[in-house]
Amino acid sequence: MTTPAAQGLSRTELLALPATTDVETAGRAFGLGRTTAYALARSGEFPCAIVRAGRGYRVVTADLLRVLRLTPDNGDAAADAGPRAAA
Repeated sequence: MTTPAAQGLSRTELLALPATTDVETAGRAFGLGRTTAYALARSGEFPCAIVRAGRGYRVVTADLLRVLRLTPDNGDAAADAGPRAAA
């Protein structure tokens, strides 16, 4: 059985995120578990912008969406990420 933390986020869930989100949620968007996401944040290697807030971390949602190549009007970013054939 798959646990909720191990599941990724849907496009709708990603677009509904607030201006910043926690590292665990952002990690799920990349298919990362909690431990790996926090390890990357601590080492400065998380794949998008992180803001240090006191002892915690917040991920900038706009940068998360940029890295995932996802905007409200572009449909499925994964389908658009592949090479395009010449016309």
